[in-house]
Amino acid sequence: MTKSKTTAAFETFLEQAQQQKMDIMELLSAGELLTPEQQIELYETWIKHSDSLVRYAAYFNLAVIFDQQKLSEKAEKAYRDSIDVHPDFIQGQFNLGANLERQTRIEDALNQWRSIISKYEYIALSDDDKKIYILALNSLGRVLEIERNFHESEQFLTQSLLLNPDQPKVISHWVHLRQKQCEWPVYKSVLGVTKAAMIAGTSALAMLSASNNPQEQLQNSRDFVEEKVDKNLPNLVENQAPYHHQKIRIGYLSSDFRTHAVSLLTVELYELHNRDKFEIIGFCLTPPDDSALRARVIGAMDAFISVADMTDEEAARCIHSHEIDLLVDLQGLTSGVRPNILAYRPAPVQVTYLGFPGTTALPNIDYVIGDKFLIPPELTTYFSETPLYMPHVFQVSDRQRPVGVKPTRASCELPDDAFVFCSFNNNYKITEDMFACWMRILKRVPDSVLWLLADNEWAHDNMVNAAAAQGIEKERLIFASRVTPADYLARYQIADVFLDCTPFNGGTTANDALFMGLPILTLTGKTFASRMAGSLLHSLSLDELITYNFENYEEKAVELAANRPHVADLRRSIEARRSTCNLFNMPQQVRDIETLYEKAIAEGVPNKHAKTIAISNVENQSEFAVLSLFYGIVIRMKRTPKETSQPHIHADFQGSTARITLNPIEITQSNLPTRQERLVLAWVEIHQDDLLANWNLVNNGQTPVTIDGLK
Repeated sequence: MTKSKTTAAFETFLEQAQQQKMDIMELLSAGELLTPEQQIELYETWIKHSDSLVRYAAYFNLAVIFDQQKLSEKAEKAYRDSIDVHPDFIQGQFNLGANLERQTRIEDALNQWRSIISKYEYIALSDDDKKIYILALNSLGRVLEIERNFHESEQFLTQSLLLNPDQPKVISHWVHLRQKQCEWPVYKSVLGVTKAAMIAGTSALAMLSASNNPQEQLQNSRDFVEEKVDKNLPNLVENQAPYHHQKIRIGYLSSDFRTHAVSLLTVELYELHNRDKFEIIGFCLTPPDDSALRARVIGAMDAFISVADMTDEEAARCIHSHEIDLLVDLQGLTSGVRPNILAYRPAPVQVTYLGFPGTTALPNIDYVIGDKFLIPPELTTYFSETPLYMPHVFQVSDRQRPVGVKPTRASCELPDDAFVFCSFNNNYKITEDMFACWMRILKRVPDSVLWLLADNEWAHDNMVNAAAAQGIEKERLIFASRVTPADYLARYQIADVFLDCTPFNGGTTANDALFMGLPILTLTGKTFASRMAGSLLHSLSLDELITYNFENYEEKAVELAANRPHVADLRRSIEARRSTCNLFNMPQQVRDIETLYEKAIAEGVPNKHAKTIAISNVENQSEFAVLSLFYGIVIRMKRTPKETSQPHIHADFQGSTARITLNPIEITQSNLPTRQERLVLAWVEIHQDDLLANWNLVNNGQTPVTIDGLK
């Protein structure tokens, strides 16, 4: 419609509204033809001249328009007017809560959504209102998690899942909430939600703590990409000639240019780049803060550009306009990720580094920076990216990090004469198996204590209760509150040994501990996240502190506690080498990473055609497909025709085969596991101990027992 016709139509609509010659449906239809400003005037006019009971709908639409125009206070009033006319209008009540949240009136928003839950019985609602009720539960869970009220957040999300189990996004948050609270087992039974569905719904970040299986981590990243990444975006550098700048332009993209683990590690990297060869530009995804670290990061960049308020396309085109030769993604799949910026391919070569300790599976990320301990050749299969290997160690550091005054043990509520094990990793990294191992260590070292991070009250209480269940007094768990980075570093000077977590090792925390001379005991697994601390120790020739199973980890911890002189020697050795070792030799680390950047630019986008999941050499490969490898057990699914109702799982135990027949599941022909196959595989993962026990029964001529309804 032309501008003149729109104006004429608007005047006609306005006259009809004034004369009450327009019903609500005509009003809604008319609004679709007008500009936002005209819509607002038309709705206000119609409402002023109407006493219809359905004017709540007009108020509601007016509120939505105000919200779209970022007129939040006017939108709030219109939502309230809508509810005044129709007190049981649940959609209006829900939207009012969302409006209050956008105004950062968080407690008001929570109370608004809580009122929906307390006022209505779910079973008595219409189907449409039931959906809004569940949205209110999910919004409560989401915002309470942000507000760090993890327990109440979990309760609301549990209620939501009980009403509708088929909510993968809710499951994702629910699982990570339980990890944050050390609620074990994490995959607790919820009516209607199977453990397999919980595993399949676990987020890529949460899976780093939940699984030591690289195939599961790869698949979770792929699931994220499938859901979040638009595959139909234009390639901004397609058929573009190389730039040939006088200096190579490196872009760093992150939401963590602030007091965050990523910037704590990388700030000196930016400072030490060779300015004769490189130009360094930062692209920031978050609003500014006033931290000293952010100021230092900005000062280390040749240019620092905020793309926080841009759309994904605007941000991508902004990056592209700066003619970046190589873009370094420091985000991965962590909080704040905006993967569609990278999906536009704003730079000819795109690399991921440090932000996410695993494969991103992002289709336009070409390389991942690691080292050969971190990503050995046998694990490259589980990366969508091509590894770029640092010659010594993957991690950069900051030698200038400030260290506070060394505290006394008494000031930290630590016994003066105790052997102090510490683990300042985030609580969500602590698994049930890891904590049980720590309790066995404390039991075997009576004069020891475990010094942990006090992250939240629910994790504290759950760990104290878990310790008590294993006969460990609560006084032997000492919780350290969060302090400034400088004071946090100073604490490492009064601990004896750092107990690392698995399968999600310490990254920055491990670097911090070693920087302060504290020996780390780690348990290395099969994933990037479970090999980080091992990589750092290996670079320091401290392989004696790298273990590969819980038994050896426990024995080594007990051995160290029994030999305090050796622990003191380890500390002195680490401190003596701090100025010369590869890990903290930042000038050399920066030269090495620059060499990798130049190599990646020269080679361009790698050929990923050959990057497929390897199929083992098994008899009759047309019949079997390898789905996973864990703990030496190969799981194969027999691919049967669709009309066959009983496909089989085959578990190979050192060359022997056990057959598990499942109820009807349709298996499609594909080269990679389908979602249904992954659910079955997850079931096998959960019940692997039971399967092994059944295999022993079969070997001895006995009848296998039922497992979760199956044999």
